Amino acid sequence: MGRGALVVEDVWKSYRRRRILCGASLQVPTGTLVGVVGENGAGKSTLLRIICGQLTPDAGAVRRPNRLGYCPQHVVLDETLTVDQHLRFFQVAYALPHLRRARELLEVLGCAEYRGERVGVLSGGTRQKVNLVLALMHDPPVLVLDEPYQGFDWQTYLRFWELAGKLRGRGRSVLVVSHMAYDMDRFDEVAELRDGTVRPLRGAAAPAEAARAR
Repeated sequence: MGRGALVVEDVWKSYRRRRILCGASLQVPTGTLVGVVGENGAGKSTLLRIICGQLTPDAGAVRRPNRLGYCPQHVVLDETLTVDQHLRFFQVAYALPHLRRARELLEVLGCAEYRGERVGVLSGGTRQKVNLVLALMHDPPVLVLDEPYQGFDWQTYLRFWELAGKLRGRGRSVLVVSHMAYDMDRFDEVAELRDGTVRPLRGAAAPAEAARAR
C-alpha cells in the first residue's frame, strides 16, 4: 500500500463481557474514497475511536500517518467562541503558518459569512460545516469522517462530494463512515461493519467504474 494509507488489521475490542469488534480489518489506500456502513450499535464509533488513537484495541493494530483528520459525528465546538476564534485555536494546535486553507474551505462549504458569529447561534448544519473545516484545514493525508454530511442541505451535500473527489484526486485517503450507504457509486470501495467484522458490501462499484460514474 502507498505511503499515507490507513490500515486496520484484525482489531478486537470488548466492553466487559460484550464483544464489539471481532477481528475487524480495513484498508484505505492512498488516493481512494472508502465508505463503511453499519447499523446503530454495530460498533462504528468504537472502530473510529481506535482508528484515531482515542481508544486502545484489545488485539490487532492500526497503521496511520502522524497527521490524521477526524470529523466526529458530534461537533467539537465551543458555543461561546466565534468561527474565526475556532480557526485560530486550531491553527495553533496544528502549527499552521496561516489560515488560507481554512478560509477556502469555509467558502467551498458556503459558510464564510459566519466567521464572526458565535457557534452557539449557528444552525446544526452550519456547525457541522465548521466541524468539517476543522478536520480538513491542516490538509492531512488521511481523513476519517463520521456522518460528515449530517444536517447538510442539498447544495452543501453536493459540495461535500465535490470536495471529497478533489481531495482524493490530490492523493488524500478518505474514509466516510455512515449508518446508510448514500451514493455508492461515488466510492471506490464500500464495506459493512456487521457482527464485529468489516465485510465488502455487495454492489459496491469498482474503482474504475466509480471513476466513470463521476
